[in-house]
Amino acid sequence: MQTKTNKIKKVVIAGGGTAGWVAAAALSKQLGSLLDIVLVESVNIGTVGVGEATIPPMKAFHQLLGIDEKEFMRETQATFKLGILFENWRNTGDKYFHSFGNTGKNFYLGEFHDLWLYGKTKGHQAPFGDYCYETQAAMAGKFAMSENSNINYAYHLDATLYAKYLRKYSERHGVKCIEGDITTIAKNENTSYIESLTLASGEIINGDLFIDCTGFKGLLIEETLATGFQDWSHWLPCNSAAVVQTEKVSATLPYTRSIAHQSGWQWQIPLQHRVGNGLVFCDKFMSNDQAIEKLTSNIQGAMITEPRILKYRTGRRNKNWNKNCVALGLSSGFIEPLESTSIYMFMIGIIRLMKLFPFDGIKQPLVDEYNKQAIFEAEEIRDFIILHYHVTEREDSEFWRYCKNMPVPDTLNSRIELFKQSGKFYTKDSELFKLDSWVQVMLGQGIMPEQYHNAVHVMPDDQLTAYLTGLRNSITSSIEQLPSHQSFLKSYCPAKLDI
Repeated sequence: MQTKTNKIKKVVIAGGGTAGWVAAAALSKQLGSLLDIVLVESVNIGTVGVGEATIPPMKAFHQLLGIDEKEFMRETQATFKLGILFENWRNTGDKYFHSFGNTGKNFYLGEFHDLWLYGKTKGHQAPFGDYCYETQAAMAGKFAMSENSNINYAYHLDATLYAKYLRKYSERHGVKCIEGDITTIAKNENTSYIESLTLASGEIINGDLFIDCTGFKGLLIEETLATGFQDWSHWLPCNSAAVVQTEKVSATLPYTRSIAHQSGWQWQIPLQHRVGNGLVFCDKFMSNDQAIEKLTSNIQGAMITEPRILKYRTGRRNKNWNKNCVALGLSSGFIEPLESTSIYMFMIGIIRLMKLFPFDGIKQPLVDEYNKQAIFEAEEIRDFIILHYHVTEREDSEFWRYCKNMPVPDTLNSRIELFKQSGKFYTKDSELFKLDSWVQVMLGQGIMPEQYHNAVHVMPDDQLTAYLTGLRNSITSSIEQLPSHQSFLKSYCPAKLDI
């Protein structure tokens, strides 16, 4: 019987997919000698399989697990990602790049964008992204790295293959996988803690701590524990996605494309063996049939899967950790895939749990701290995503008029106004998206600060010209020496394409 003072010895992960196997891999690698870890996976429920773009923290997670990058990339048909190209977001026909790199170099009293803004008043009209190595490399379709390289990147990967890769990894580290459908979840009458899962076969699986990776249903965290949900659809109105996979017909580019349309946006994610495509939309402004028709008319290459519709609701659980259940992945909530944060949130969630792991029994301060950190992180990411929709010049459809004029969280509005009026922006160390990301998106979406730090005026005009021109030309010269992304993949991690 689970009580608040019982030691935690057995962890049961309910659900497989990417979230479940991320949790299993991390727990088994780091705490496997201290815990009995069981994962229950239904063969009738497949991986959603569309979270195929990632962000740079994934590299650190893999290093934590000791995963060999070349092996992982071959096994998952992965490619490199330097950022996201946003098309038609500010206005139809506009483009900007949100890179993973740093733009320019900051100075003691201010940021590089202060210098760039000052340069514009002196006739220097080069785009902000020209001063970023990753942006120039992406736009040139090039990529390379070495032991001395500081290039910042993430991956595009096949989510289904990634779950399989992590399953093999987890089982090598002692995780026991039980296949079956969960039919009953038993709770303790006194504490309401979860005690066991019963499968359709009749098998009963007892546990001390349960990790809910059952997707949007939230079988444990919501259907059993009634944790509650905070709906964010008034800020993030897209609630559907039409998805399809297509044959690869052109060179593989090292970035994700995000192409806004009249009721949402479309993604293109290039893998070694195929391209992942999806059309995100709000069903108040576009029907399922219209979405599929628009998606299939804007793809390249023959379809290798049938188009399908996914439904979701943006928001978060009131608590990610409730009693002896921790929600991970879609069961904990969903923001949306615009900035490729889903897999990251699986990973940071399990890292947070391992740091706060209740070996000697579940104590409320641990639970509260976990939830406080999870809520802060989700809301910071939420605000960053809302920024893309709200700060726009588009008024060509009912959807974009709604996004442009909707009230936004005070936390976001204050950041927008601070940057707009003063050119200042601040982030906390614990935030996922740092100053470079916010500045790239705000400038790209059309916010041009009214002021910049006057300390830049101490730089003589000839020195300013030499600095900006030299920095830009130095990056361009370096990029010219790089191989194409396609050729680097072929030499670094060529994957078998007959899968």
